[in-house]
Amino acid sequence: MGKCVNHPETETSYKCMKHNIYLCDQCLECRDPELYCKYRSSCPIWFLSKGTRKLDESGQTPAREATCRVDFSPDGKSAEVPAGATLLDAAGKADVYINASCNGKGACGKCKLIVEDGEVEKTDTALLSDNEKQKGYVLACQSRVKGPVSVRVPEETIERKLRVAGMGEEITRRLQGRVTEISPMLEKISMELSPPSLDDPVSDLDRLKRGLKKNGIDTNRTNIGLPVMRQLAAAMRNKNWNVTTSIMHKACSSEVVAVEPGNGAHPGLGLAIDIGTTTIVVYLVDMADGRVIAATSGHNRQASCGDDVINRIVCAEKNGVKKLSTLVLSTINTLIREAAEGAGVDFRDIGNVVVSGNTTMTHLLLEIEPRYIRREPYIPSISEFPVLKSGSIGLKANANAAVFVMPGPASYVGGDIVSGVLYTGLHRQEELTLFIDVGTNGEIVLGNKDWLICASCSAGPAFEGGGIRWGMRAEQGSIESVTIEPVSFEPRIKTIGDEPPRGICGTGMIELISEMMLTGIIDQRGKFQLDADHPRMGAVGEEPAYVLAFADQTPMDEDIVFTESDIDNLIRSKGAVYAGFTVLLNQIGVSFDMIDRVIITGGFGQFLDIDKSVTLGLLPDIDREIFHYYGNSSIGGAYMALLSADHRQSAGEICNAMTYMDFSTNTAFMDEFTSALFLPHTNLEQFPSVSAKMRETAN
Repeated sequence: MGKCVNHPETETSYKCMKHNIYLCDQCLECRDPELYCKYRSSCPIWFLSKGTRKLDESGQTPAREATCRVDFSPDGKSAEVPAGATLLDAAGKADVYINASCNGKGACGKCKLIVEDGEVEKTDTALLSDNEKQKGYVLACQSRVKGPVSVRVPEETIERKLRVAGMGEEITRRLQGRVTEISPMLEKISMELSPPSLDDPVSDLDRLKRGLKKNGIDTNRTNIGLPVMRQLAAAMRNKNWNVTTSIMHKACSSEVVAVEPGNGAHPGLGLAIDIGTTTIVVYLVDMADGRVIAATSGHNRQASCGDDVINRIVCAEKNGVKKLSTLVLSTINTLIREAAEGAGVDFRDIGNVVVSGNTTMTHLLLEIEPRYIRREPYIPSISEFPVLKSGSIGLKANANAAVFVMPGPASYVGGDIVSGVLYTGLHRQEELTLFIDVGTNGEIVLGNKDWLICASCSAGPAFEGGGIRWGMRAEQGSIESVTIEPVSFEPRIKTIGDEPPRGICGTGMIELISEMMLTGIIDQRGKFQLDADHPRMGAVGEEPAYVLAFADQTPMDEDIVFTESDIDNLIRSKGAVYAGFTVLLNQIGVSFDMIDRVIITGGFGQFLDIDKSVTLGLLPDIDREIFHYYGNSSIGGAYMALLSADHRQSAGEICNAMTYMDFSTNTAFMDEFTSALFLPHTNLEQFPSVSAKMRETAN
């Protein structure tokens, strides 16, 4: 059994041996009916789609189901689908990338297409503007074909593809030098074997082993399964005993996963995947030189089941792990497809994958029961995974691709933090380092090359845009920087890409609240002090709100506002993080002045203002020179592990070196958390520089 290449949520037993992919009942059609295929005589897909057809009760061959041709431009691809199928179904069959982040439920409004010819049955939606409807825009998931139709992928989607590919160049420059020697998990070895003779009558398998030994492979520790044995006779003779063997290297052994005729020993492609609770990031990597050829990110569709890992686990208990796995797998496969389309490559060339994520996310991806993560004594089912095959997971890659899942030391400190430590290198350095990952879970690590202690506090998704009215990830059009004029209270904003504002990301939120407090717009409790009649004050229902950008400045023609509820969510998030590392330091007898370096990670965007983060009360009020921002360290560590066996080994060593501190029953944490629910803190003695600023602005 495997996952359908077009419908990853569907398991199927139908496998195309030519392309090494699975197809479900909806997709049972030979992809190359006009080409010779050596598997055809025993291929159930060929038999069911092109071979004999069952007779109906009258003994006559039934008429084929009516199909409609859908042409896609500018891709130049087309597909035949049954009448009544959606344009999204047709796009999947034609292998045309369409962004459907809500998984075809009509809730996200992103799967836009333009109908140029033909007629479709449309469901009315408020997610398309009147102007878009007049131009022929439709939502692919809400439009069903009635006959032949021609559609065009909108220009903005094509531009998105270009950005996906263009981002890789910048990321490659940032990661350059992190890996000096590439050693993938899935290695392809091309061999020219000697043909058998009366003088050399050894079996095909022994001949293969002999060739592998010559190439430095320890065959005594290499497994060769029955599916590969079945390939040998044809594969060896097809190209006159020239074969390419795919070998998956594991911790203590290796496995031959495929033998193909001819010389196909190219390095192929790799994937580094960061599965965040809120955001998923994918890097598509050239395994020959380590270049990131495309990078993309998207909202984790599991968010429909709750913002944090506890809610996800509860949802899994009620509706089954399968549902949560399908949602995250659908998100990842959409991003893989987007990256491959943007780079102009075939996802079937992906042979190596590294997945980094917290413990709950990795369990749910792999359909492993997560319920005991939230039950005392809080133990996960798996902490360190063997190398897996992509086909068994359902990832959109070569079915034999090797998948390494970053190990995690505890239920609430997972592989994403191990990956972050690997990326920052703190496990190899003398300096006492405080590592803070400001995300939905708020993980913390303290230590150096001699010892590591870690903890986690639920910060919520606010810094990643969750629970904030106009919150969004750090992408084009998000407000990333804010200053407020202290007399007029007029804001000056900067957006990523200098585009019209569409929302506000983590860095923008931190700067906004800091500025509002120092200018007196809000008090230390986060309550508005500015007169309700001020031009910059608005309301959402009866709740007061500060207007960051007026409707005529935004592409949505709506005011971008920040409400008291938004402020309260941010204060709670920053309070959890500050309380977390304060308790961790106190428990082991370390003060802030003993720390040599503070590393901050998280998907904030390009810049994080340390002064304003201290003013908010997110970070301690200590020497600013010791703060260092590393961005998304989880994907950085995944990239390093993808390319290097040494880094994969280091990941295991880091995981085993970590000691976990549990805050769930720690009364000191709740005391510190309550104290931190003010701006910047109840105890202003811990923030002397902020106190000085507050006195200065008050005068």
